Amino acid sequence: MTEKPLISGIVAEFNPLHLGHRYLIEQAKQSSPGGLAIVMSGNFVQRGEPAAFYKWPRALAALRCGADLVLELPVSFSVAGAERFAFGAVSVLNALGCVDRLVFGSESGDVKTLFLIAETLLSPEFKTAVKNRLAFGVPFAAARQAAAQELLGAPAALLEEPNNILGIEYCKALLRTHSSMRPQTVRRIGSPHDAQSLAPQTRIASASQIRQRMLQNESFASYVPEEALPIFQRELLAGRAPASLSSLETAILARLRSMSREELSQLPDISEGLENRIYSSIRTSASLEQLFFSIKSKRYSHARIRRILLSAFLGLNQRELPETPAYLRILAFNETGREMLRVMRHTACLPIVTNAGDFAQLGSDARAMFETECRTTDLYSLCTPEKGPCGLEMTCAYWERKDFFGNSN
Repeated sequence: MTEKPLISGIVAEFNPLHLGHRYLIEQAKQSSPGGLAIVMSGNFVQRGEPAAFYKWPRALAALRCGADLVLELPVSFSVAGAERFAFGAVSVLNALGCVDRLVFGSESGDVKTLFLIAETLLSPEFKTAVKNRLAFGVPFAAARQAAAQELLGAPAALLEEPNNILGIEYCKALLRTHSSMRPQTVRRIGSPHDAQSLAPQTRIASASQIRQRMLQNESFASYVPEEALPIFQRELLAGRAPASLSSLETAILARLRSMSREELSQLPDISEGLENRIYSSIRTSASLEQLFFSIKSKRYSHARIRRILLSAFLGLNQRELPETPAYLRILAFNETGREMLRVMRHTACLPIVTNAGDFAQLGSDARAMFETECRTTDLYSLCTPEKGPCGLEMTCAYWERKDFFGNSN
């Protein structure tokens, strides 16, 4: 029997896709003769903000830069904290039934140590160590770091770097789901995550730096792959990018002011009475930046606050969040991706969706998840310089479908 060619998977936001992302794709492709699948956040991302570009052009850019198949990470996972984000993405790759390896970037480049940390964080001893510190009033983040230091020693320092943290969460998700995928990490190069200045002697800027240049109408052409640049330029010229919450500031504040303490308490990632702090801050804040600043503290990070407030605006409720994705939504594929899809028809354990009309044939959980995507995309369409209509999830009206299905040239 002929051995199946190795297939790899990557989790990404590509917000936007830059030279560092292309480097990661190239490293993964070197030993993935069976193809490369990308699980990509949709129109909203983990920073608690809209992605700079719609998900469809970002998926096309991924194809042009070496991906073979791009799937969507549903919004309730894409705007979640690192643990839920990673768990949702790994669950998608697991459900394909044919991915052999999960490849991710990290500051350390040491997959064995990252996996060891993941095992420790899932251990009963770690949970007990954290609980003991919380009992003395230590903030959760500090209790978690101190417990890790106690049990791991020097390797606990890796928990201080953002890509290491996400990589550890991927490893935790592999363990929690008893996944057959093997982890592999590629050491991150170029500017650090969310860096405000370019690393010396490198053209590899962070996604944050590129977004900032776009907002300031500065050139970013030298920092993105030449294959992706025309796609991004097309979207900018058409007024479909960059997306920003700024145009929805009044609408978001109005939504928040209409919410009760009880409603706030049901938002994702609310704990320790945080709803009371948010409720009070809403009543004294006249802008989103003022609101973020009023709520933020050593215990509550800026990113967590943004995610919570965005979830309120998008209508995400903790009690209604799905535990796992209910379907596999295909955003784009090339000819290799087409072959991967043929394999997936026999191996996948979730419904495969390539057209919006396919959802009518699925169960209630899948339809409810897609309805959430439709609602949130309709709101995203108000975040762009030229406002878009409702219903883009059903029509993909702004883009030629041939670009996304079976043709990456």
